[in-house]
Amino acid sequence: MNQSEKRISLMLIPSIAIAALSIFALANCSVTRPQAASAKGDPDVVTETPGLVAFWTFGEKPGKARNSSGTSQEHSLKEVGGPIARVKEGPFSGYSAELNGKQYFHIPFAETGDLNICGAGAQVSMFAVVRIVNLKQSRTIAGMWSEGKGANDDSGTRQYAMLMNMPTYGGPNQLVPHISSEGGVTHRADGTTFPWCADYAASRKEVPEEEWCTLGFTYDGKYIRAYINGILDTREPEPEKDKRTDPYFTSEGPGGKNRGMNPYYHGRGIFCYDPAKHSITKPMGGSDFTVGARYAVGKMLNEATIGRFGGLAVFNRAISGTEMKKLHDAANLAALH
Repeated sequence: MNQSEKRISLMLIPSIAIAALSIFALANCSVTRPQAASAKGDPDVVTETPGLVAFWTFGEKPGKARNSSGTSQEHSLKEVGGPIARVKEGPFSGYSAELNGKQYFHIPFAETGDLNICGAGAQVSMFAVVRIVNLKQSRTIAGMWSEGKGANDDSGTRQYAMLMNMPTYGGPNQLVPHISSEGGVTHRADGTTFPWCADYAASRKEVPEEEWCTLGFTYDGKYIRAYINGILDTREPEPEKDKRTDPYFTSEGPGGKNRGMNPYYHGRGIFCYDPAKHSITKPMGGSDFTVGARYAVGKMLNEATIGRFGGLAVFNRAISGTEMKKLHDAANLAALH
């Protein structure tokens, strides 16, 4: 090799090395590039169900607001307590939000928009795909439900909520969707009051723990119905066992009979917060919409939920049992670990 050929060879070495490094980098990137999560369920079933107000699939990264899909209003859920972890497992986005009992999501009352479902003839339904870690105490799925400072406090601004494990009136470890017409504690026909809100349905089955399930409820203006895994597990009242011997439960239902357990007769509409009417009696103002926690006994995190949220939908009507089963099937729980 002559001197000219040597010079050309030496000049080519850096280029060859750079090309080799580039090929290696591209190959390495293709190996380590994170794969996008794939949804195993069918979100279109949710978005095509009439009356949809909000639908969250929890695909956003920690630190980002979770926004509603397929609805006219964005309903941006804000994190409280720091960034909420995202897990690569979920029915509708391929992800879920993981709550640790110290964090939750909320929308301030002033920004609730059409989530602020209330009034004498109001109807509401809720559907959730969740994996609950424990039910050692009362837990919250979601709703507009501010209970005030504790027993016998009538300053709450409750509206509607899907809660779990409420043993006071026969709902230990069960799904216990609530509706309030007073905002505060429940009032009997004669004007006397309970220490708490007593108006809730209670499922026959317990809420599953440590496994994915769907939870739902409907309120048609008269009856509250609780659904677990798409099924309305009808439950008749047992007054002694269920701690529902009060005449409010046994003789203030339809036709002077009992109110039932699941379905449960409410029939008095949903509380509407009006600052002109309630600024003195309910000084904390209207309830935020919250996911995973609620204001109870003067605190937000006393009964916060631990577990994963893979989907949550709210409707402004009472969806049918057939529709609830379709939503359950759309979650495709069998594909989740």
